[in-house]
Amino acid sequence: MRVLIVEDSERLRDLLAEGLRRAGWESEGVGTLEEAEAAAMTGDYDVVLLDRGLPDGDGLDLVRQLRTRPGAPPVLIMTARGTVQEICQGLDLGADDYAVKPVTLAEIVSRLKALQRRGSRDVTPLTLGALSFDPVSRALSVGGAPFDPPPRERTLLEALLRSVPRPVAKQTLEGRLAGIDRVLQPNAVEVCVHRLRSRLAAAGAGVVVQTVRGLGYRLALPEDGQEGGG
Repeated sequence: MRVLIVEDSERLRDLLAEGLRRAGWESEGVGTLEEAEAAAMTGDYDVVLLDRGLPDGDGLDLVRQLRTRPGAPPVLIMTARGTVQEICQGLDLGADDYAVKPVTLAEIVSRLKALQRRGSRDVTPLTLGALSFDPVSRALSVGGAPFDPPPRERTLLEALLRSVPRPVAKQTLEGRLAGIDRVLQPNAVEVCVHRLRSRLAAAGAGVVVQTVRGLGYRLALPEDGQEGGG
């Protein structure tokens, strides 16, 4: 499961990310409403863990935006704003759950598991060309045969496949790779894209990773455009 952590405290973001990693989940953290809006639009997440008191606004503004999008991820609000009125406001605007700080990491993990069990996300297998991805088991296959690239390439490919036909920002992909290796080289995404292109071609996947200049990368069929470099 992929979690977007929206929390202005860097220390708390890191603690949450580490706890989720131990629970077997990937995460990406941002500290402002503006960053959260950008990540939610360009990334693909199974759930959003959201603080309300952000430096540039109320996290509920993100909830309002997400609820206008079909298939948007569920939202767990985690905040110090815990009056009955504030809790009702958050739930009425579309939050799926509401936890009041201080709250233990164990409780947050349990609440996220509950959201996952509700099946809020579409679990239909994703296919493009001969490539297929099962969002439940996270199994990849090409023409029915298992396709198991190394972790970094798998993470990048999953992000691209979930986003088809939209491109994924390079910054978002860097965040995904940072969840595997905290120390990234400046050209980490480019290197990973190059290796993934070669691996997909060798497997006969019938898809290409295109460079969308000024935006990032997207996964497409070869006839949808020329495969870019870099």
